[in-house]
Amino acid sequence: QVQLVESGGGLVQAGGSLRLSCAASERTFRHNAMGWFRQAPGKAREFVAAISWSGSNIDFADVVKGRFTISRDNAQNTVYLQMNSLKPEDTAVYYCAARGLPVVSRSSYSYVYWGQGTQVTVSS
Repeated sequence: QVQLVESGGGLVQAGGSLRLSCAASERTFRHNAMGWFRQAPGKAREFVAAISWSGSNIDFADVVKGRFTISRDNAQNTVYLQMNSLKPEDTAVYYCAARGLPVVSRSSYSYVYWGQGTQVTVSS
């Protein structure tokens, strides 16, 4: 069964931190690169970060580079997004996605499986 479930979103003040988790079914997670995307109201979905199946290749959007980190636990079929120094412009629904290939991509069209999303709100 294909399944991705995000958790860890919430309301935080600017400068604060949140850690998002995405628990996946083994079928969804195994051998797949994982990505995080976000969508703010009235805006298109945008790439945030991605990690390859092996964890050796990681990519970040420029707007989060240096503030966010991505990691994965292949034994637990879970991927994480640690978000530090949060800004009001980081407010969005954050989605976890599985690619269907082991290498990373910034294109949302190349991701096959998607979670339902978790809301992150950063107050000023």
